[in-house]
Amino acid sequence: MSGTITHDPPPPTTGGGRPGAPLIVTEDAGLLDDLLRLCAAAGATPEVHHTVPEPRGSWEAAPLVLVGDDAARRVRGAARRPGVVLVGRDQDDSGVWRRAVEIGADHVLMLPDGEQWLVDRIADVAEGVGRPALTVGVIGGRGGAGASTLACALAVTSAREGLRTLLVDADPLGGGLDVALGGETAKGLRWPAFAASHGRVGGGALEESLPKLHSLRVLSWDRGDCLAVPPRAVRAVLAAARRGGGIVVVDLPRRVDDGVAEVLTQLDLGLLVVPAELRAVAAAGRVASAVGMVLRDLRVVVRGPYTPGLDDREVARLLGLPLAGDMPVEPALRRPHQAGRPPGVSGRGPLARFCKEFWERALVEARAA
Repeated sequence: MSGTITHDPPPPTTGGGRPGAPLIVTEDAGLLDDLLRLCAAAGATPEVHHTVPEPRGSWEAAPLVLVGDDAARRVRGAARRPGVVLVGRDQDDSGVWRRAVEIGADHVLMLPDGEQWLVDRIADVAEGVGRPALTVGVIGGRGGAGASTLACALAVTSAREGLRTLLVDADPLGGGLDVALGGETAKGLRWPAFAASHGRVGGGALEESLPKLHSLRVLSWDRGDCLAVPPRAVRAVLAAARRGGGIVVVDLPRRVDDGVAEVLTQLDLGLLVVPAELRAVAAAGRVASAVGMVLRDLRVVVRGPYTPGLDDREVARLLGLPLAGDMPVEPALRRPHQAGRPPGVSGRGPLARFCKEFWERALVEARAA
């Protein structure tokens, strides 16, 4: 059992104590053993006290404070702060809520039921988690629409602007974005290596394990027979990718299976790339209907050349979607990955400008949200 009293995030780690180290306050030996075990599972080494530490710098600076129910009375006079969790064992003790209010706890948690939640919370502070990555999915309205090209260009542009960037290839039949970026032989893990993942994947460990190409990290497919990973692995890996902050770009297939649905639930927005022709618009409408069942913020990117009578606004109107922009036509779209140079890598040309302007708008929206 667990419950929330307030939901303020823990403060950033400053001052005394170890960076990312939670503070445990308890004299209950059994409870302490359990909390130490959970901290170890989350990769954190806590600071332990029987009461509010003196001087109180550790109490104020710790990113997360775990107060045993036995110690609630002893910490009553401590300064109020967010990030305090009251931890107990007695599921039937209604007085625990009163004690939580008295110490200013923002969460009440009972073991063993709340163990996974607590491991995740401890791991968050151990990794220094802040604002999650702005996560954008790109999907083609029909085959050959240019979605992979746009996904690569967006990721390369983000990395060139100095943002931590991770490009995720969610289409096992797409040939591999590592190939598109000229890195098919680059060292690092691909999707099949994460097929057994479940629970929590460390964000830092994930990032370090992936190939680094054009200043960004890439999670792609290998050339083996594995064509899918379980949805729980997709969920765990993408959640880890998002916890690192910055930008995550996902190249999506046009079908929506269980794994793709897991990706869609973690996207901040989706871009549907639609060539400006009636047949493509009709196909894109079907894709939009399927994707829109999971993803609320889906926008259309229209790609020329234009069929007579169609323009970008008319395509968006026909699809009933907001217009994200007009994807420019340039030679890079016809020969996108020659010599391992993805579109947008030089920072010049209409496609690079389109991507830069898109990120400027999207990041402003994300900060305002």
